[in-house]
Amino acid sequence: MLIGANVLVFAAMLLGGAGLWHSPNGIQLAWGANFAPATQDGEWWRLGSAMFLHFGLLHLAFNMWALWDGGQWVERMYGRYYFLLIYFLSGLLGNLLSLVVHTEAAVSGGASGAIFGIYGALLSYLWLMRRNILPGEFRWLFWGAIGFSGITIVFGFLVQGIDNAAHIGGLLTGMLAGVLLVREQVPEMPAINRYKIVAGLFLVLSVGIMINRIPPQKYSWNEEKRARQEIGDFLREDAAISLAWDRILNQSRGGRVSFDELAEQIDTVVTQSYGRSFEELSSLPSDAEMPSTPTIEKLRRYAERRRDASHALAEGLRTRDRARIKGALEQARKSTEGE
Repeated sequence: MLIGANVLVFAAMLLGGAGLWHSPNGIQLAWGANFAPATQDGEWWRLGSAMFLHFGLLHLAFNMWALWDGGQWVERMYGRYYFLLIYFLSGLLGNLLSLVVHTEAAVSGGASGAIFGIYGALLSYLWLMRRNILPGEFRWLFWGAIGFSGITIVFGFLVQGIDNAAHIGGLLTGMLAGVLLVREQVPEMPAINRYKIVAGLFLVLSVGIMINRIPPQKYSWNEEKRARQEIGDFLREDAAISLAWDRILNQSRGGRVSFDELAEQIDTVVTQSYGRSFEELSSLPSDAEMPSTPTIEKLRRYAERRRDASHALAEGLRTRDRARIKGALEQARKSTEGE
């Protein structure tokens, strides 16, 4: 069921424009990846949705193999419902630790935090029940699980882009949850109840510490999304206005329209459009922490210069002032070049 859900989400993402071998962060964000500014801005569901997102086919394949390999044992040891509880609790708390550790530096996703929780629960079960397991089977499963977890975590420290915080958080959560949910199989094991109390206290304490250490929100993600949308709208509109500007200037060279008609077209098509864009860009929140703020400010100045240059050109055409026309055209050229 879990493998099928992850594969279906990956297939849906491919149909939605994600890459087979690598998906850009923008697509991952749109599908619900864990990203501190977005998660903290009321989108806490991302702690869960990120568990079903993968950045490429290899990422998905490795995680699904690990889930199948360890999950079949844990489901048999704990039962289906406890297995699902361990899986989702480990994934959620692993992503919470990732949010605390990485703040706004990472866009993360994947089932690996939950899968590490499965291996953590497997380790807890094997250790607590070691007297009831054949020595050869215990060594094969226990050291195999330790080897997989240890090698993967070390690999995560060596390779950039791997969310080791989610891995470690999921592993520790799975180990604690595994102790809490294990069932005593023989009456001579009263010590397990003491282990359960300790594990429960550690789990509650860990969750409390992580919640307390969630970094303060630096900026509003909704405002950032609005700013990015405005940037995209402006760039598309600027391209259309530039084409109209060139068309109007070509008409002037052909002598097919009068100076007054040219001035009216420039004011209507160019000046007013850049004026509206300037006002819209100026209305956006001015938050120095927002990543889009420098771009918004740059575009706002650009729209202002283009508005003023086109207005000066229109006035120069109306008054037949060649010097003013030449100056306005030079001003327009400089604004395009970013001078």
